[in-house]
Amino acid sequence: MTKRATLAGGCFWCLEPAFEELEGVESVTSGYAGGSVEYPSYEEVCSGGTGHAEVVQVTYDPERVGYDELLQVFFTIHDPTTLNRQGPDVGSQYRSAVFYHDDEQKETAERFIDELEAAEAFDGPIVTEVEPLEAFYEAEEYHQNYFEKNPNDAYCTVNAQPKIRKVREKFAKKIRE
Repeated sequence: MTKRATLAGGCFWCLEPAFEELEGVESVTSGYAGGSVEYPSYEEVCSGGTGHAEVVQVTYDPERVGYDELLQVFFTIHDPTTLNRQGPDVGSQYRSAVFYHDDEQKETAERFIDELEAAEAFDGPIVTEVEPLEAFYEAEEYHQNYFEKNPNDAYCTVNAQPKIRKVREKFAKKIRE
């Protein structure tokens, strides 16, 4: 039985291909969560007025990859200490957030963040929000598998490729064959 994790850590174009590298991940869907508008468009989300974050929804097999392992990857590929910003992208739509699906995910995420803070894993305090997933809205089709469709896109070359390299290096034993 598969489960889902919904994570926000900057542009979904950069998160999606990194999670797709992992054994046990069945699919990754780019979308929007955490806002007040039903079925928002990319343009509306980018305006910052809907309250949504760009997210990826990861469908995974918990027998092959655990939620805690997904969190390890998540906190490796983005900076959880920058408020409403990831690299060149600025605005609340690029915030760091874990949208939990159940109490177990909430507890795991909160414990994981507490452990990172206690270990002083980052130079600054972690600002990642942990909140319930109220609704997930799939992004427009042209956003799905964007990196795969546009591997030479300058934005992806500069921002997505380093994240993919990090996953391949740090989680080599969890990369799909």
